[in-house]
Amino acid sequence: MAGRSIFNFQFSILNSPNIMGNRLTPFSKLLITLLIVAVVVLGGRWLLNNTDFGNGLKNKADAENTNTSNSDSESGEAPSDAIKIGVVTWGGYAGGQYFNEGFKANTNSRFYKDYGFQVDFKVLDDFVASRDAFKRGDIDLLWATIDAFPTEAGEMADIQPQVVLQADWSRGGDAIVVRRGIGSVADLKGKKIAVAELTPSHSFLLWLLEAGGMTEKDVQLIKQASAIDAAEAFKAQQVDAAVVWSPDDEACLSAVAGSRVLESSKSASNIIADVFIAKKEWIDKNPKRLQQLYEGWMKGAAEINSDPAAKRRAAKILSENFEGINEEWAMKAIDNVRLCTHGDNLNFYGQNPEYKGVTGDRLYGRMSQVYADLGYIKGRTPSWREISNSTAVRATNLTGPEHDAEGQKTFTDLTKKQGAEKETIATKRVSINFRSGEYQLDENAKYIIDKEFVEIARAFANARIRIEGNTDDVGSKATNVALSQKRADAVRDYLVKEHGMPRNRFIVIGNGPDNPIAPNTDDAGKAKNRRTDFELVRE
Repeated sequence: MAGRSIFNFQFSILNSPNIMGNRLTPFSKLLITLLIVAVVVLGGRWLLNNTDFGNGLKNKADAENTNTSNSDSESGEAPSDAIKIGVVTWGGYAGGQYFNEGFKANTNSRFYKDYGFQVDFKVLDDFVASRDAFKRGDIDLLWATIDAFPTEAGEMADIQPQVVLQADWSRGGDAIVVRRGIGSVADLKGKKIAVAELTPSHSFLLWLLEAGGMTEKDVQLIKQASAIDAAEAFKAQQVDAAVVWSPDDEACLSAVAGSRVLESSKSASNIIADVFIAKKEWIDKNPKRLQQLYEGWMKGAAEINSDPAAKRRAAKILSENFEGINEEWAMKAIDNVRLCTHGDNLNFYGQNPEYKGVTGDRLYGRMSQVYADLGYIKGRTPSWREISNSTAVRATNLTGPEHDAEGQKTFTDLTKKQGAEKETIATKRVSINFRSGEYQLDENAKYIIDKEFVEIARAFANARIRIEGNTDDVGSKATNVALSQKRADAVRDYLVKEHGMPRNRFIVIGNGPDNPIAPNTDDAGKAKNRRTDFELVRE
């Protein structure tokens, strides 16, 4: 209507016989022309700012202007205001790369279309080079894993790095391969293990050794520059075991006859948490863009998790941008992680009071202590409160089942015979003191369970656990077997009720005096035999 009104007004003025005595002077014509121009300009401005048609014209013009000025991106260089993210050859960042429609900054990206900025992913497989690039400001966000980050957080303290989002949990992407003759963690004692020092591989090994009641002092670490180098050492049969990344685990098994995967992050499901860090200064300057980056990334992850076509598209993007890999490898890389959703991030940052699993705070704090005790950390390690930043997560509202957190694994019920036959991966022996003839857990017993085993159970959340009660030989065998069964049941019931673990996850056995680890001839030996064994078992 506005356009049509302007046209009618102009027509009536120029054709009216009554104006200025049927004759217009040049000055009058000039005034009328200026009036018409003013009306057209004001009307056009109103049209652009107050109608859907006008907004559409503006958006189209903005897009054309951006495409015209985007020559840097088309020539291979990201625009100066693009968010630059440093990554490695890993499937866990697929949510952001899929949402970006590739690795390079581009105007087809949904980050650009939905939020108005571009994102550029830079593959930096060299660990030291990636950290140097982050410190220089060449990249804005950088990958890390929260389990290993304590070893570098102190050295970065001057630039105030903060964890802004969790991208994934490793779920098969990390594995420990072993040569023939090694069937459990106990068999690793004294053996040579190739591992990339102070990396997620190192953290994984430390957790598995602890689940077996051991430390790295019980094995010979053959330190490597990377997980790839560790795999090569194993294939050359220079070591007895190696911590490797998928698909190098398959290559190792093919190269070394009789070798096997002892354990992988499919079962050790909550140890290796891939996150992204940014400098506090950058976060403070870009709060809105960071929130939108996080939101888009989570949308991408949710789509890949729920839609096979989206996962295939993401795999294609990875194969096109990672050197030397094909689409099937990329599909495996995505399948070997849990792409974290918004719900997972709420859990990770402790924003869900009902969640009883592994949080960033708990994992970071524990590994800070572990690496410090082993002498890998000198000086002060920044606290979780100093290095975590959940502002983007808390400012985002994504709803729907695709954005929900991952649920607990469902375990099928097993008969006692089936449970007893499961192969042991690692055994953690814990002395839980009961009063003579009793099976109830007192507060001290609960404290010991919490301290010695609960964190292991949470970290290996996808693994079954066998709880075996054991006694000394005082009293009848039948009485001791029944008592040890009740004590093991009590431990299982505590883990289910207090820590929310699935009941069917546990295999409970009462051995009585049948499995002594010391002679029952003195008090010291009997005390060792009155124990509870926690075993990670193979499915």
